[in-house]
Amino acid sequence: MATPAGQGDALFLAFQSALAGRYSIERELGRGGMGVVYLAHEVHLDRPVAIKLLPPERAADPALRERFLREARLAAKLSHPNIIPIHAVDEAGEFVFYVMAYVDGETLAERVRTRGPLPSSEGARVLRDVAWALAHAHGQGLVHRDVKPDNIMLEAGSGRVLVTDFGIAAVTSEGADDGVSGTPEFMSPEQALGQELDGRSDIYGLGATAFYALTGKLLFEGSTPTEVLARQVTEVAPAVASMGMPVSRKVAAIVDRCLAKSRDQRPSSADAVAEQFGVALEQRRELPVALRVFAKDGGRLNGGGTIILPFALLGVTVGVSSLFGGLAAYSTFAVLGVASPFVYLVQAARRLLRLGFAQEDVGPAFAAEIEMAREERAAQYGGTMTRYEKPLRRAMKISGTVFIGATAWIAASAGFRWIVAPDWVLSLFGFSSMATFFSAIGYLTALTQREDVDGTFWNRVWTGRLGRLIFALAKRITPRRQIQAVMTHRATELALGLAAENLYETLPRETRQSLGDLPRVLRRLQDDAQHLRTQYNELQEAISAAPDGGTSDAYREVRESRDAIQAKLTEAVGALETIRLNLLRLHAGSATVEGLTTHLHIAREVSDQVARLLAAREEVERAIEYPREIASTPA
Repeated sequence: MATPAGQGDALFLAFQSALAGRYSIERELGRGGMGVVYLAHEVHLDRPVAIKLLPPERAADPALRERFLREARLAAKLSHPNIIPIHAVDEAGEFVFYVMAYVDGETLAERVRTRGPLPSSEGARVLRDVAWALAHAHGQGLVHRDVKPDNIMLEAGSGRVLVTDFGIAAVTSEGADDGVSGTPEFMSPEQALGQELDGRSDIYGLGATAFYALTGKLLFEGSTPTEVLARQVTEVAPAVASMGMPVSRKVAAIVDRCLAKSRDQRPSSADAVAEQFGVALEQRRELPVALRVFAKDGGRLNGGGTIILPFALLGVTVGVSSLFGGLAAYSTFAVLGVASPFVYLVQAARRLLRLGFAQEDVGPAFAAEIEMAREERAAQYGGTMTRYEKPLRRAMKISGTVFIGATAWIAASAGFRWIVAPDWVLSLFGFSSMATFFSAIGYLTALTQREDVDGTFWNRVWTGRLGRLIFALAKRITPRRQIQAVMTHRATELALGLAAENLYETLPRETRQSLGDLPRVLRRLQDDAQHLRTQYNELQEAISAAPDGGTSDAYREVRESRDAIQAKLTEAVGALETIRLNLLRLHAGSATVEGLTTHLHIAREVSDQVARLLAAREEVERAIEYPREIASTPA
């Protein structure tokens, strides 16, 4: 925290006297074992600067003084958007200092202390930018040696991330004389042991910084610095996921790898770490607004209408009962209770269709929403069953069973005169239908409060058979002229499948009938390609996360599985492309139905081969886990 420089501060008065005419010191910004930082104005250029002063008692040592100047001048050569530039390295009488750009903002440590841990996405962005800065310094042969939240600035307004104090910690730290320098809570095991350092030591410091930024807790604590250092050397770092914070799995996995005790098991470079954080951010890229709204709200029965519906149905039921009797009222309630939500979902699908989106676009939208909602829900509700969920689920099952039984009895009595439905069966029918409806609404509301199913329930609805039925009905009642074309990001197989399906639907009816199960083949190939792409990404991520880039023999099986899946993905996408081109030729009159039928036979064979490859999923997962087990086994 910034503090005014008091008149009784002898160091301030002496230092300002030495800088008179060159720099005008305004106030003290911070003070610690590494020296004092002042906010000042550079007189000649009339600009605000920050001046870091080596503690005078340390500057009195000629060897230490010369080393500080040498390290500061090396750091001054760094030029990177995420590194605070050093304008000058100088000495004035007994004082040794360097002048750097002043950043109006707060340190990462202050940000976490005042407002709590960073959200996963923001944390990934900050850590990626820090990794970029470290990678640049390592490329210039400079190791930071004191990566910690206090040395990371967050610029006010822009949010730009800037790293400071490159290479100078080893000179200004209290323990520099005995070969161990840095901050114990963020120090790598090899640094704590006084061993020779390289960029991978900074990667550990980045991991410890990330742990603090994402959880608000230090990696290791102790009553003395020596105790903390001992824990850094001997104890395995706790997993980020074990701290109960809403951190995405990909980001947590990157941090955990950075905190490996052996430097050989950490990512090989800061560039690799930045790339992995970048991938985690890229996977959260924004979807079109219509899809985001649909996944978050429009495609779910959790709005105000859901609350009003039961009361509206109750009012309608009472009105029908007074006009037509109890049986008609119960039947009306049962029919409308099912029909009303279904009609709402069909209308939601129609709105999406009019904007140019299809059922196939819903899956990626829900996947992105689930990832973000999972982090938020974990912090708010936890992963356990909510308080009212279990009794509501039991009530729904019991009342549903009674309702089915009463319905069957009444239906049988209507069809067979010798079966009689007493009045109490009619009452049971009405009571159980209402109880089932209200308990189902309550159960679904409670269900969506849990992070592990929030979004996944509606994702299953919309991407499954029911969603397919809803979209098919919505498409049937929506005039084609009302369906717009849309330019949006889609995986290649999804774009090809939708294009081929649209071409098929515009063919004459007789031609469509002669092509038999073409729509089913298209959907199979499309689903196969999406599953293959998911597995390919998982394998590629495992290879990229390996300390050696996955080039060792331990990862040979993983690489072979990845290559086999990539080859089959190419075949599946190629089969989709062939069908699309043949449909285009069919429209143009340059191809025949018989030729397209031949290619459909080939496409079925490709799909069958993909199915066999996907059936080996357990073997693929074992291939991923095996080298990880080797890497995690203590030497």
